[in-house]
Amino acid sequence: MKTSKIIYRGELRTEATHLRSGQTIITDAPPDNKGKGEAFSPTDLLATSLGNCMLTIMGIAAGNHGLNIDGAEAEITKIMAAEPRRVGEIIVELKMPANNYSDKEKKLLEHSAHTCPVAKSLSAGLKQTVIFNWQS
Repeated sequence: MKTSKIIYRGELRTEATHLRSGQTIITDAPPDNKGKGEAFSPTDLLATSLGNCMLTIMGIAAGNHGLNIDGAEAEITKIMAAEPRRVGEIIVELKMPANNYSDKEKKLLEHSAHTCPVAKSLSAGLKQTVIFNWQS
């Protein structure tokens, strides 16, 4: 089954529809690349997908081990590189809820984040910096 359909709407804007759910997202080119920056750029989505994937895989691992990560947050910083223009680094800052995780549980969740499918699909040349903030 196809995943999505994307329509170019002009003025460097696209509309993507997730075919299974019908949900849509808009992208705009960023201001530093001739766009309006009124929505996620394609590279913003790439960087954001890493954080989404990490939290999702951590949620699966948590559920499999009787842990709860509800309320966990990820803040994403995308750093562009030049020649060629590309995403050079993605910084993911994960803020974990205060659940008194053991060291073993923290290691399990951290491993889950680092091995999510998006992390494993990105180029080895793209630096992934992941910071875990464990609340007490």
